[in-house]
This record gives sequence, C-alpha cells and structure tokens, in this order.
Amino acid sequence: MSSTDIDTDTDIDTMDWNPTALDEILSNGAGRPVLFTNARILTMDPLIGTMTGADLLFVGSLLVGVGPGIITAAQDDNAIVVDCTGMTIAPAVVDTVALAGGRGHRSEYVATLTPGNTPDFLVVPDELAADVPSAVATLMARPEQVRALVAAGRPVLWTGSDVPGRATAPEAGIPAAEDLTGSPRVGVWIDRHDFLHQELTADGRYDETRGGRPHAYQGRYWIDGDRIDYLDDLGFWAYGEFQGDELHHAGYVMKLG
Repeated sequence: MSSTDIDTDTDIDTMDWNPTALDEILSNGAGRPVLFTNARILTMDPLIGTMTGADLLFVGSLLVGVGPGIITAAQDDNAIVVDCTGMTIAPAVVDTVALAGGRGHRSEYVATLTPGNTPDFLVVPDELAADVPSAVATLMARPEQVRALVAAGRPVLWTGSDVPGRATAPEAGIPAAEDLTGSPRVGVWIDRHDFLHQELTADGRYDETRGGRPHAYQGRYWIDGDRIDYLDDLGFWAYGEFQGDELHHAGYVMKLG
C-alpha cells in the first residue's frame, strides 16, 4: 500500500469520528456531562500517571473524573459519550517545566488532566501520541490528524477542522483606546499607604504619582473584564486586577479616592 493510500484511509476514518457526539456537545445547554471513553490518557499528573482503557469525564469547564469504569454510570447520568478506541488523550496546555522534571511538588503542576482542573485536551491516534510532546507536535504539524481539541470543555477542532462557532484568537496588535466615559473604574486609585496614586482617565491613559513624585509613570491602559493591562510610554507592559472595589497592581492594593 502506498503512503497516499494510507493517508486516504486515515482521512476517511477521521471524517466518521463521533459526529453525533459533536452535535450533542455543541447543542448541550442543559449541563449534561461529557464522557470521552476507552482511551489511553496521559494525565501528566505524577500521582495518576498514564491510564489505558480509561475515561475522562467533565461537566462544563470542570474535569470531574478520570480513570477506568466511569462509563458504567454514563446512562444514569445522561452523559454524552465519545468513543475514543485507539486514541490517546493528552493535555492541550503543556507544562514544559514539569516535562523537564523541574517541579518539586505535585501541587505545582499546571494543566494536568486531574479532577478539579479545566478540561483542555487533545485526542490523537495512539500511533501519533507516544507521549505528550508528540501529541502536541501532531497538533502543530498535522492538525488534520487530530480527532479533537477541547478548550475549557468546548470543542475547538474536530476531525482536524474548525468547529462551528469556535472561539477565535483576538486580532494581533495593540488595540485602539476605548472611550471609557462613565466607567466606574475611571478616577484616581490610591494605595493604603497613600504612596501610589494612579489616575485612570476616560481616554484610556494612566498617570502615576509615587511618593509625591508626579508623572512617575504614564501610558495607556485597557480593561478586559477584571483585568487591566498597562503599556507604559517607556515601552514596558504591566497588569493589574480589579477585586471588588480594590485594584491590585504590582504589590499595591488601591481604592478609588
């Protein structure tokens, strides 16, 4: 058989991979559990390790179970079942420090397929996923061979193609300033010790006074939810986070003055 024949056969198999399950996941508005079953799972968790013939169960954006035997409750729980026979599931977000042995404690590992974490994972044919790096390499070099890429419980790729309605990356580049007139976050934020005064203006500019020294730092800012990003006129980036009526930035806790 030629290599062309092999690729063609693989493409046919890929096109037939769990189409009904995908439709159910995309239309899942009632919070039904989703179960990827009968897979080899590379959890990247040093306690759980790698499992074969195992299941991965999540509800919404929370991974709630991993291991063999979960399928037995699928019907009871009205779960959406995705058959992963011959497939390997691997984390889609890779902790390269952990891969290199640089984490001293299990609690320091990030992005593992551990119950309680976010279901960000890849489903790749076994022969293309000997380990986590090769599974990720398949996504980057041969995305048409990826059966599923799931981010926070929502499919992004399925059988190598974009899923309808998938999230898309923001446009690269520095965004234009927004008109923040009327925003409750516009004003002068002052830290607990009256050292830092950070003024956020409605035209998307900030101006800091530090220890009585005016205009210590100035630049642009953008607010996305509770996150604020700063681009200083000197060229460096920084960020802060709104927590209730407080603004946390670079070790300072500020409130509107």
